[in-house]
Amino acid sequence: MAETDIESLIRSLVIPLLKQPQALSITPKDDGRYHRYIIDVAPNDVGRLIGRQGHVVAALRTIVEGAQSRRANSKRVRLLINDHRH
Repeated sequence: MAETDIESLIRSLVIPLLKQPQALSITPKDDGRYHRYIIDVAPNDVGRLIGRQGHVVAALRTIVEGAQSRRANSKRVRLLINDHRH
């Protein structure tokens, strides 16, 4: 399956944050109302992706949602991190 522009944007933003970038996977899900992108990373990289008090993931969400909203007739985007630490 071809990578979308949003997936490519997410990948380019996330890879520099990771110690194990080869473990990165992005799974798109469309539930009718939202485009969801679920990010899976190595367990040791989850904290780096979330950041202190969630600041890093909040910034990522702002960028991705802003990029998607510029498209005509686009659904809202949700960026989720699959947390395997628990």
